[in-house]
Amino acid sequence: MAAKLLLQSTSPKTSCFLNNESNLVKFRRTQLGFEPRIHTRPIEWESLSLSVKEERQRGLVVRCTAEGIERGMLMGGRSGREESKANITVPERFKVVALMAFAMCLCNADRVVMSVTIVPLAAKYGWSSSFLGIVQSSFLWGYIFSSVIGGALVDKYGGKKVMSWGVALWSVATLITPWAANHSTASLLAARAFFGLAEGVALPCMSNLSSRWFPTHERASAVGISMAGFHFGNVVGLLSTPVMLSTIGISGPFILFSSIGALWVIKWISIVTSDPKESLSICRSELRLIQAGKTDIPASNGQLPPLRLLLSKLPTWAIIFANMTNNWGYFVLLSWMPVYFKTVFNVNLKQAAWFSALPWGTMAISGYIAGRASDHFIKAGFSLTIVRKIMQSIGFIGPGVSLLCLNYATSPVVAAVCMTAALSLSSFSQAGFLLNMHDIAPQYAGFVHGISNSAGTLAAIISTIGTGYFVEWLGSFQAFLTVTAGLYFIATIFWNLFATGERVF
Repeated sequence: MAAKLLLQSTSPKTSCFLNNESNLVKFRRTQLGFEPRIHTRPIEWESLSLSVKEERQRGLVVRCTAEGIERGMLMGGRSGREESKANITVPERFKVVALMAFAMCLCNADRVVMSVTIVPLAAKYGWSSSFLGIVQSSFLWGYIFSSVIGGALVDKYGGKKVMSWGVALWSVATLITPWAANHSTASLLAARAFFGLAEGVALPCMSNLSSRWFPTHERASAVGISMAGFHFGNVVGLLSTPVMLSTIGISGPFILFSSIGALWVIKWISIVTSDPKESLSICRSELRLIQAGKTDIPASNGQLPPLRLLLSKLPTWAIIFANMTNNWGYFVLLSWMPVYFKTVFNVNLKQAAWFSALPWGTMAISGYIAGRASDHFIKAGFSLTIVRKIMQSIGFIGPGVSLLCLNYATSPVVAAVCMTAALSLSSFSQAGFLLNMHDIAPQYAGFVHGISNSAGTLAAIISTIGTGYFVEWLGSFQAFLTVTAGLYFIATIFWNLFATGERVF
């Protein structure tokens, strides 16, 4: 009751009584004339100030509390305590990254459904291994074009609008996929290409929103959380699809994930803004925290940088080569793991899904660990260039060695361990080339991401189709895994020679 009467007071001291214990003791009489009882038990101000100090180090809670109380008194709405509690528990930037992680999870879950359903489809229609590679790569046909276009659109219109349209369109493409497969092979390839066209905007949007909503020393962790959702989507898709195939049929997973996508779009539009300065829910202290931890980003005004200038810089080529290498290995494992376990070790579809899902689950965890480690090094005073090189080296040397070991796997358990190590260590690239785009060209990061991702998609198409032909001609995966490992090692050398954490544009 005393706290309520204090909030109703119009005394000028009420706005600052939380910061000065002496004011609280002296503030004896309210406007209504009641004198609240002061407890005789001594207040432990030392412990209170210590907790306040700890919260202040978090950069948000204390200031948001004061602002929430002021806003509650001035607006006469819900109490300041209720509003400040909402700000304390869920800062706006955490809402953004949580929704982004969910979208990235849905992105990969929708994508990996075909990696599982292609096994019964191939048996039904009699597709060869080489044609399986074509079907798997059809997603990338659209993806390669939307990466550059999506990156440019993100820089001009912001991540909120572009991501909304992207999720809406790829959910529609997911919904029509089983119908297209039943209609004709050409329809299936067209649906998958359209699906890839819509999904190509996801990574540029994630990168753009992370740079705008998070200070530099939190950005790697934010990307780690988003990419953890991305990799966890593989687990969701690989484990749920076989169950739904056996109970509902081929259309089951496609209908489920497209419906979830529609619900996500509604929530995203109502909560997220492209820039924290546009948010009506963010408190002033959180906005100051975000802005204080970032360097000023020049406005691009939707104009693209000269391609000649862009491609004349070796750090740009370091990012492009790194993206190509990363996508080469990533899509080989993403598209072919269920087929690999079934072909090499003759396990059934459900068992293959479990063996395939394990590496993606650990990749989600290791990606977040990599982000936290990167932020820790930056806070400790290491240069961005050193941090990016360390993380990227781990992200390439680790998978290369793991794939060489995979050649000697004699059981599905050993193979799963090797793939788990390869994918877990490759997630360190998220704190390498994936963040480096904002280091060298913050105002054009979406466009740079689009160009490098298109080159990476081309590499993924070649590797996905190439794996199918290698398996058909040579009868094994080993030769292609060795080629992929060699590419990882070459890319590591190139990255360490030419990558930089300094702004180039």
